[in-house]
Amino acid sequence: MGFKLVLAMAFASVAGMAQPAPPAPAPRAHPSVRAMVPAGTYLGVGVADVDPERARALKLTEARGAEVTTVNEDTPAAKAGIRVGDVILDYNGQPVQGTQELQRLVRETPPGRQVKIGLWRNGAPITVTAVVEQNKGTYTYNWPFGEMNFPPIPPMLSIDIPRMVTTFQNSALGVESESLTSGSQLAEFFGVKDGLLVRSVRRNSAAEKAGIKAGDVVVKFANTHIGNNRDLMAALRATPGTSSSPVTVVRNKREMALTLTLEDSGRPEHF
Repeated sequence: MGFKLVLAMAFASVAGMAQPAPPAPAPRAHPSVRAMVPAGTYLGVGVADVDPERARALKLTEARGAEVTTVNEDTPAAKAGIRVGDVILDYNGQPVQGTQELQRLVRETPPGRQVKIGLWRNGAPITVTAVVEQNKGTYTYNWPFGEMNFPPIPPMLSIDIPRMVTTFQNSALGVESESLTSGSQLAEFFGVKDGLLVRSVRRNSAAEKAGIKAGDVVVKFANTHIGNNRDLMAALRATPGTSSSPVTVVRNKREMALTLTLEDSGRPEHF
């Protein structure tokens, strides 16, 4: 009896080893899914940030943009032909770094405005045209456990909310600046398409010695177009030490040519 029991246990062990392995778990859904339905205008898509791993899978040259995860029916995005899996890289000529920037750009667009949207689809860039619309109040959020439809949001009292501003301290120039995006009301107010609005100038800095003042908008540095802070940092890296470079600013909606001299001691090593 003992021999039979041992033999049965051995057969059971071999049979267990021969069983196929359980299937691997399904890939986890891409995180950070957001619903792109601002309080004013909207596109009607859910999007996710593109991390380096996802960028490699999509054959993107850099990890930026907003990947479309959902497209709601009868929305500006659906009418424009935007599909799930597309990556929004540009919005009306403005590069899109991620979901928050796309949300801001959509919110700043007046209802009924026609915009060009640069997409990455199946490993190639394409451009579509969309007409943003006023949010009707009903939207869908792509939750991890499925879709949930929210009822229409009742109208809220009109209140003034302070505008959130991101500023940059540039020690090489000695200025605090703010990027002006293309098509924004602030850019139109200063009479520029885009650029860097100088909010303050440090005393005895390279900027002050060049004649740059608070309220100026830097649009060119060393003959390079400056649309945002990244453009300025790239231009500074390409500028030889202790050299004089032409700078173009817009003051009172008129361009002015200035000359700025950087010092090695004030040049940042990392941006």
